[in-house]
Amino acid sequence: MKVELVTSLKRQATKILADLHNSKEPVLITEHGKPSAYLVDVEDYEFMQKRLAILEGIARGERAITDGKVTSHSDAKKKMSKWLK
Repeated sequence: MKVELVTSLKRQATKILADLHNSKEPVLITEHGKPSAYLVDVEDYEFMQKRLAILEGIARGERAITDGKVTSHSDAKKKMSKWLK
């Protein structure tokens, strides 16, 4: 992963962004020697957000199973048939 100082970002934003788009490698921005932010390509960010949404849905489903909030296949099919008309 590439690391850049915040002052470098201020001075060379266009070059840093061009490198980011070409390499698709995230850039860690540091401020006073400490991590401050990540720069990521827009497509990569959107992909990560979609993946996170899927994982959150899976986690909700697992919690529902653990809590006993389940529906039989036949009941689910009946409920879905209303939506599919």
